[in-house]
Amino acid sequence: MAQPARAVSCSVGVTRDRFLADLYPQRKPVVLKGIDLGACTAKWTVDYLSQTAGTKEVKIHVSTVPQMDFLSKNFVYRTLPFDTFVQRAAEVKHTEYFISEDEKYYLRSLGEDPRKDIADIRKQFPLLAEDIQIPEYFAKEQFFSSVFRISSAGLQLWTHYDVTGKKRVVLYSPRDAPYLYLAGTKSEVLDVDNPDLEKYPLFLKARRYECYLEAGDVLFIPALWFHNVISEEFGVGVNIFWKHLPSQCYDKTDTYGNKDPTAATRAVQILDRALKTLEELPEEYRDFYARRMVLRIQEKAYSTNYE
Repeated sequence: MAQPARAVSCSVGVTRDRFLADLYPQRKPVVLKGIDLGACTAKWTVDYLSQTAGTKEVKIHVSTVPQMDFLSKNFVYRTLPFDTFVQRAAEVKHTEYFISEDEKYYLRSLGEDPRKDIADIRKQFPLLAEDIQIPEYFAKEQFFSSVFRISSAGLQLWTHYDVTGKKRVVLYSPRDAPYLYLAGTKSEVLDVDNPDLEKYPLFLKARRYECYLEAGDVLFIPALWFHNVISEEFGVGVNIFWKHLPSQCYDKTDTYGNKDPTAATRAVQILDRALKTLEELPEEYRDFYARRMVLRIQEKAYSTNYE
């Protein structure tokens, strides 16, 4: 069993000034209720979405299991008209399907050319974007992307804020990264409720935060926090990504918003070269100097200011 969950704090009717002064500096997730998100929370039914966005072709993920694994890629990509996709995603059993009658569907909107263009619901789904009022907590120049997501009930994924449907979100602090068995930006631990502790014994040390999102709730997730989401119902969400750092800190080719800051990338490359250099030494010496490197990193870079 995983650790008992700590509740994510919740605030109601938060103004921009209060968010920036009291909540944002804490660098912790918070559920924001009572925010005016526009007509989307009432209008975005299956029929309305189908009729409004129409037959535009969309590329989707299709999986026979609820836990999509973006490391082993246990899903296939398929293309459907948007209205057909929405109808299928809202079903539990399908009469028409690609793999199996209980397959799960997931859409993450992309830019027109994903290699060059960011996701922006105002461009990819302009009629639906008219229904949304994005909370103005950050300066306009900090905006990075707005990602439209739709998922089948029971699908386990990640999100930033919820428009329709009910979701459970489990989060882990960046400080607990050593216990999450990372491969790149993703954890190898797919089932956070029943982890394989023989394979991932350190996962028990990771502090678990949890919240449930209802339609219209906003979940603020600071950069670097790990998050795992289960859609308990057919769910529609919009993720708004804001830049936490100055623009020059980011890779200009990153259209998904998931690459490391350029300084972090360079630091990892330098570390890899240092480790390669240590291979020139016998094991006993390599071990000794590697431990000294770790101590130096802890001394110079570790912080005690964050959870």
